[in-house]
Amino acid sequence: MSLLKIRRRPEPEVRVTERDRRLVWRLAAVLLDYPGRDTLAMLDRLTEAAASLPEHLRPGLETLLAHLRDTPPIDLAAGYVETFDLRRRASLHLTFYAYGDTRKRGMALLRFKHAYRHAGVELGDSELPDHLPVLLEFAATVDPVGGERLLGEHLPVIELLRLSLSDSGSPYAGVLGAVVATMPALTTADRRRIAELAAQGPPEEEVGLEPFAMDPTMFAQSEGRR
Repeated sequence: MSLLKIRRRPEPEVRVTERDRRLVWRLAAVLLDYPGRDTLAMLDRLTEAAASLPEHLRPGLETLLAHLRDTPPIDLAAGYVETFDLRRRASLHLTFYAYGDTRKRGMALLRFKHAYRHAGVELGDSELPDHLPVLLEFAATVDPVGGERLLGEHLPVIELLRLSLSDSGSPYAGVLGAVVATMPALTTADRRRIAELAAQGPPEEEVGLEPFAMDPTMFAQSEGRR
């Protein structure tokens, strides 16, 4: 990704309703998760839901839906791992960009853990709470106010991830664009933060983060994560 120029995303002309915001977050939570069998079995339903959104929110979601529909599952799995697990600048863990695997990240993760606990969600041992699909599903189905607050606090990271995916030609970039379009416009301070994060890259210092993991059944009441 170019560190010298942060491209500006065109701001939506149509106000996003609460219903549409939560639907985008719910769809993005599913589409940004690993493309397993259960997710692929939902493509018709996901496509129908995306089609109900305003026109300016649909393209990025529909691009990925078409990619998931037209690509062999084994290639989807390999592409997902290559995109999100093997590239430090394309991590779906939001605190990773500022703190990497350093001890300071543990305190940042507590911010998420406390928000989930405040909404009555207990954490388990399988996933870190700053995983973007987890936060999106939390915001869409459990606590829209608390979830939006966390999304807003990490909007520069989400936009940086969108830029990184866009530069690599990933079909996942448009889903991040749809999420960003549901949030308030990026400020000058946000863009400054994006440039700083892009220039610095995630710091390195391996530590154990297991105490901050999340129970995979926490969203069972809303179809669950896969």
